[in-house]
Amino acid sequence: MKICKLKNGKELVIRKAVREDASKIIDFTKTVFGETTYLTRTPEEFLITVEEEEKFIEETNKKNNCIFLVAEVDNEIVGTLTFSASSSHRTRHIGEFGMSVKKAYWGLGIGSNLLAYLIDWARETGVIRKINLKMREDNVRARALYEKFGFKTEGIITRYFYIEGKFYNVIEMGLEVN
Repeated sequence: MKICKLKNGKELVIRKAVREDASKIIDFTKTVFGETTYLTRTPEEFLITVEEEEKFIEETNKKNNCIFLVAEVDNEIVGTLTFSASSSHRTRHIGEFGMSVKKAYWGLGIGSNLLAYLIDWARETGVIRKINLKMREDNVRARALYEKFGFKTEGIITRYFYIEGKFYNVIEMGLEVN
């Protein structure tokens, strides 16, 4: 667990997700899917049950190369980050993360704190050697955040998203942590 101050003076708590968070995580996820088109789904497409979310959290917590983080302000989940890596011996050292923050909390440092926690955790595992991500090419704020932490662009996937009659490219970025 990590506790830090946000730019607005509020206290942020970052911790590993636990089974009891499942319902709150589902509500959070549906909210953020409705706040931006930068994410992969709409709220209507997010059909995970509480039981499925509980199982996902438990399975993630059993692995030494995966992590599911929640960020809380005043006991409200305002951000999440999931990092998943393969169980295959040859690729268990590399994984990909996804992160989201409630729009009302953008610009306060939550994304930076989640990302710093992930990078520190990855270095401490002794297993993770590289962190990858995919992001929409036009998400300028996210790109600036990732570049600030040393992520490098490794490729572009064209026409990845199709939203309201328009295609959007995705940038693949990576950070070596060993």
